Amino acid sequence: LRMLLRGSNSVGYTNYADNVVKYFVQQAAKNGIDVFRVFDSLNWVANMRVAIDAVLETGALCEGSICYTGDVFDHSRKYDLRYYVGIARQLRDAGVHVLGIKDMAGLCRPRAARLLVKTLKEETGLPIHFHTHDTGGAAAASVLAAIEAGADAVDGAMDAMSGLTSQPNLSAIVAALEGDERDPRFIGGIPGRDAGIDLAAMLEISHYWEGVRRYYAPFESDIRSGTADVYNHEMPGGQYTNLREQARAMGLEHRWPEVSKAYSQVNRMFGDIVKVTPSSKVVGDLAIFMVANDLSPQDVADP
Repeated sequence: LRMLLRGSNSVGYTNYADNVVKYFVQQAAKNGIDVFRVFDSLNWVANMRVAIDAVLETGALCEGSICYTGDVFDHSRKYDLRYYVGIARQLRDAGVHVLGIKDMAGLCRPRAARLLVKTLKEETGLPIHFHTHDTGGAAAASVLAAIEAGADAVDGAMDAMSGLTSQPNLSAIVAALEGDERDPRFIGGIPGRDAGIDLAAMLEISHYWEGVRRYYAPFESDIRSGTADVYNHEMPGGQYTNLREQARAMGLEHRWPEVSKAYSQVNRMFGDIVKVTPSSKVVGDLAIFMVANDLSPQDVADP
């Protein structure tokens, strides 16, 4: 069992005292959590140290995660390869067992995934875990590129729960790797040695979740297809659906393209920040406020 731990935010939206974070980690490990994926919403490793040290003390597996944003090939912004290598080295020095690439918005395209995985593996010597969302519709290609570059673990979702702001389709990824030297159906890619990833079993599980999902239809967000607009607004998958519902509740659903554009503008106004819980919340809230009140960035910046 693995859980996500937001550093000093633990599993909430506020900053908790160090002793609260430590005690929470102790109790979580004691009650069955095997892997803690620790991150900070602004990639500030110093703010992750209390959580990392607490995990290491329990003997559980600690995965230090780097939140991916922007475009590693866009040299006009600060999120270049040197930026990610610097954080990776800090996490290695902090003693993490695994290095995670947490692409919460689904911005890491195949070429970037290939470069990041290969470079971070060479620079740190740590196992690499690649996590992405399928908001743009191309995440499976990024996962396959990460695998090709040597990723040790990747995330996917069961067919019935995959795609859009969720993770890419795990069954499709397994099928795409059939016959490859890293075919996950076999240990070390050797046919005849069963590793336990059975496509028929995965399909059976997916049918189960398809049935469960019908009960939650009233709560489904009204998103029918992937959109490459994510490369412009850079909204995390978990926030994208929430913000659309927030816009709908405020009578702004028909102005969603404006909200999306305002989100990108607010990000630049805030200094081009890493956007993930809870930092993404402030960007989304101001974007909604600006559209609701017909404000431009110039209006907001005007004293």
